[in-house]
Formats: sequence, structure tokens, C-alpha cells
Amino acid sequence: MQQTHFKKTGAVLILSLACAFAAQAQDKKPNVVVIGTGGTIAGAGASSVNTAAYQSAVVPVDKIIAAVPEISKIANVRGEQIFQIGSESFNNERLIKLGKRVSELLKQGDVDGIVITHGTDTIEETAYFLNLVLKSEKPVVVVGSMRPGTALGADGALNLYDAVLVAGSKEAAGKGTLVVMNDEIHSGRDVTKSNTFKVETFRSPYGPLGYVVENKLSFYRLPARPHTTQTEFDIDQISSLPRVDIVYNYGNVSRTAYDAFVAAGAKAIIHDGTGNGSVAEQIVPVLQEVRSKGVQVIRASRTGSGVVIRNGEQPDDKFDWVVTDDQNAQKARILAELALTRTNDPKELQKIMWKY
Repeated sequence: MQQTHFKKTGAVLILSLACAFAAQAQDKKPNVVVIGTGGTIAGAGASSVNTAAYQSAVVPVDKIIAAVPEISKIANVRGEQIFQIGSESFNNERLIKLGKRVSELLKQGDVDGIVITHGTDTIEETAYFLNLVLKSEKPVVVVGSMRPGTALGADGALNLYDAVLVAGSKEAAGKGTLVVMNDEIHSGRDVTKSNTFKVETFRSPYGPLGYVVENKLSFYRLPARPHTTQTEFDIDQISSLPRVDIVYNYGNVSRTAYDAFVAAGAKAIIHDGTGNGSVAEQIVPVLQEVRSKGVQVIRASRTGSGVVIRNGEQPDDKFDWVVTDDQNAQKARILAELALTRTNDPKELQKIMWKY
């Protein structure tokens, strides 16, 4: 009987130790919150061969997480649904709401990183906004997919796994808001969508910051421009954003859009010009008139990359205009909105455009 007692006691002890080790392993894993906003990663098609024709924003974030059980091996994950929309429907109010919620979560001691599932259409705008307004060095990763989970060759599951891996890593801390897609880690400042359907659509003009390969992330360069804790923009202090609109330029462009946006109350207009932010001869006096009404004029380039040179294509000093540096029009709009919460001086706006 004594031998039986010892065997039972030993078995209980081994079981207790096993439970303790399991609990300790669980505690060592990072705690990552996955915020769902919709998009293709939450989409579904009628057939497995529908890779580009499908309905987005129909699958809840908890189901998206559950479809990737391997995630539980790398992080303690919980989901939170904030929106269920296609990202083309993101507006300023939703940007602010998302930013404030992310800020709240980052302040919690039991949160090590954040992943935001997002439609690919405006990932770059949301990521850049968060990159400028969050006041934390904890990793924040925005992720999406080009194919719905119902499609053959769906990319969402691996993208989500990689995003959680990055968000839970110490290596990603202090690098600003990141976008993880197709095995690549991009800076939210640089990345842009470059193709309507290919999984390798996301590109940065200076290349990705790093890669995720075989359950390992590697960084090869660092963001050079100020972000998050280094900026003067704080999401906790922002309740609204001034209106900034974009006018796309082309041969035979007219003044119609400029007049409409000024009448609608725009505080700045991004002139998305050809080449080096070029301004057609018939539009030069229009932009001068726009500026005379107190609306900021900011020249960008529709080419998709390269620097818009101040006083190059146009005498910006003379006309009191601003240039975007290397940012595309959609990101220049985000930065201009934030900048206008701080100043309406075109000289100060120019400094901000060059800084971030």
C-alpha cells in the first residue's frame, strides 16, 4: 500500500510540474491583440477559384484567428472587432476611432503588440496615420490579404501568422507602424499598393525593412524619418481632422474640381500633378486663386515615386505653395491633415512635409 501511495504521489507531482511548466510557457509568449476592421482578409468568394471577385468584410476576426491555429504556438492572441468594412470606406472618423483604441490597448501592461486586419486598398494610409500619431514603441502591424480565405492559394492565413509573429517580437519594437504582407515587413511610411490583384502588390521605393521566413523575422534596414514617439502628433489629443482634398491631374485638366473643393470647405488641396508635380498653364492662375482664399496648395506627383522639387517646376516661394517631398498624394493628404492641426503657416507646413 505504501508503494502504491508513493506512485500516486509521484504521478500527482509530475502532473503538477507539467501544468506549471505549461503555464510558464504560456506566460512567456507575447500577448497580441488582433483588431478586425474588415477587408479581403475577412472576405469570402462564391467559389475557390474566385481570387479577385468576392465579397469583402464578412468573416469576423475571431473566425479569422481560429482558422490559423498555429498562431497559438507563438503568442497569446485575442480578437476585437472594431469595424467590418472594405478599406475604401475608411474615413477620418474611423481613422481616429481606430487610432484611439490602439492607443488605449498599447497602454495596457498585458498587451505586447497589436495586429490590425485591414483591407488592402487603404492599408498604406491607415498605417501612415498610425505611424505618425501613436505614442508607444510597442509593435503595431497592419495586415491584409489579396485573396479571400475561400480562394485557392489564399494568402491571408500566412500573412496573419507572420503579422502576429512580428507584433509579438522585441525586434519590431521602436520601428513605427509596420505593414506585413507576402513575407515582407514594410514601414507604414513607405509602403504602397502597386497592383490590383497580385499578392506581391505592396512595394516600398527603398525596399522592405525586412522579411519573415520560416518562422523567423530579420530586419535589414531601419526607418529614417521620425515616427510615433518622435512626432508632434498625438492621437489622444486629436478629435477631428481638417478637410484636405486631392485633385488628380491629366491632359486637358480643368478648374472644376479645385473650385468644388474650395466651396466645400477644404483647408488644403493636394495638387497631384504630372511629372515633378507639374501645373498646366491653365491651372497656374487657379492655384494662385485657391491660395489667395487661404487654402493651402501642396504639389505632389502622380508618378508614384520620386521627390517633388521645391521651386523646380513652379516658383513655389513666389506663389506661397508647398511641395510633398517623396510622398504620394494619398499619404501627403494624411500628413497635411495632421500638420494643419498644428499650424496654418505654409513655411511650417513645408518643414513638416520635409520632416516626415
